[in-house]
Amino acid sequence: MLNLQAPLPKDLPSFFMTISLVLSVILLGELLIRRFSVSAFVVRKIIHLGMGIVVFFVPAYFTSNFYPLLAGLLFLLLNGLNLFRGWFLSLHSETVEPGGQQGLSSYGSMLFPFVFMLLALFLWDDNKWILQSAMLVMGVGDSLAALVGSTAGRRHIEHLTESPKTLEGSATMFVVSFLLLLMCLFFFSGDINGALASQPFWIILLFALFLALVATAVEALLSRGLDNLFIPVAIAYVLYVLEMNHTVQLGNFIVGGLLALFMAVFSVKVKFLNNSGATATFLLGTTIFGIGGIAWTVPMLTFYLLSSVLSKLGKKRKAKFDLVFEKGSQRDAGQVYANGGIAWILMIVFSLTGHPAVFFAYLGTLAAVQADTWATEIGTMWPNPKAWLITSFREVPVGTSGGVSVPGTSGAFIGSLFICTSALLVNVGWLYEFGVLPSLLLIGLSGLAASLVDSFFGATVQAQYFDPIREKVTERTHSIAADGSLVENRLLKGVPFVNNDLVNTLCALSGSALAYIVVVNLGIF
Repeated sequence: MLNLQAPLPKDLPSFFMTISLVLSVILLGELLIRRFSVSAFVVRKIIHLGMGIVVFFVPAYFTSNFYPLLAGLLFLLLNGLNLFRGWFLSLHSETVEPGGQQGLSSYGSMLFPFVFMLLALFLWDDNKWILQSAMLVMGVGDSLAALVGSTAGRRHIEHLTESPKTLEGSATMFVVSFLLLLMCLFFFSGDINGALASQPFWIILLFALFLALVATAVEALLSRGLDNLFIPVAIAYVLYVLEMNHTVQLGNFIVGGLLALFMAVFSVKVKFLNNSGATATFLLGTTIFGIGGIAWTVPMLTFYLLSSVLSKLGKKRKAKFDLVFEKGSQRDAGQVYANGGIAWILMIVFSLTGHPAVFFAYLGTLAAVQADTWATEIGTMWPNPKAWLITSFREVPVGTSGGVSVPGTSGAFIGSLFICTSALLVNVGWLYEFGVLPSLLLIGLSGLAASLVDSFFGATVQAQYFDPIREKVTERTHSIAADGSLVENRLLKGVPFVNNDLVNTLCALSGSALAYIVVVNLGIF
């Protein structure tokens, strides 16, 4: 729980010592950059690494979290001002690409103190060791990965994120994270009371390897300093759930994570996903499979397998629509977030609350994205289909954003029923308590209604463009000319930032909201 403790006079000396130490390191960094021409990037990463070590020891010198939070707030404000003013080169955040080229602007210097404050508010009372472990991995592992990747990185990982990543940098992140996590798990063994307590060495070793892989995936997938926020949050979440949620077993978590890893690798091999999509799927699957167990795993696998296979069927018939849709059948991280992000969040909420209505919302969001996928795939595969715009019922070409058809709408409802049926087959007790037929109707109609919501947004606010090369309406912002040059398409209607991924997210959200509201209002649970 969120807890801001009262200030204690005995913590004041440690507060001033910490502030003095950090300011001294910053000033030393400025001296090295301005007077001795040391690389600003290298100095920033060394400071970043040092702050990770400092934060690791902070709980040992403070009784209350008041002064650590105050210190974090002061440095958050300092880094925020520096981001706009550029006073300190040792704090000015800017990514560096492999080879030393200037990269994207980064907010990592602000997110470092922010995430420390966030974790200190939640974990200070009984789980300081989680705070220390998570911040140490982020501070040390991320810094060394960036240094190695920018100086020695040779093998780039394609289609991952906007800031180039290398195998060398990711390997460094993995090895350093593993060693630090293993050290923390043994060093804090006396403070651990949950699923990690009294485990044999080989289980702890396997868990540390796996959690290091999670941290590496987060670091690889994010840019602009967002890894400073999500690396410690991801590590802290896993450790906290294993510590506090006694229904989650360590063995099940590892097996679930291995299943997610297999699914991600398999998806790349068969070209269901690109590298970013596979990485996001690994992280999403680890949470749902490892923490949710079979009740949450089977519906997700049902959506993933059926929708992925369906997207590959009738490829010749659907080929004429490839230039209409914003993206192809090989999904990226954005599409994984759009289709599975709400389900991911609901799994996290359930792991912290345990409320059955959240599970119905989970089925609702999977039914929504399944319905949307099936409506599109079946609607475009059907021989000689007809489609009508949902807002005016005017006949439009199949594949038009906002268009609905009888085969597509029927497919949406049937796809939604598959989601609920898969949960019934693994004997989820809440569904039988709610009633088999009511559950099927609720989830089926939630998916169908959400697919219509998707069509409505597609017809009204989703951006549509005119491709001057092929003289077609498309969702794509750019087209490729015959000479290989990139041509900007002209916006015809909609809002430029409202793309297919955002509309899919709204679809997923509406399906979950409908199912959740109905279940809560009926008051069965």
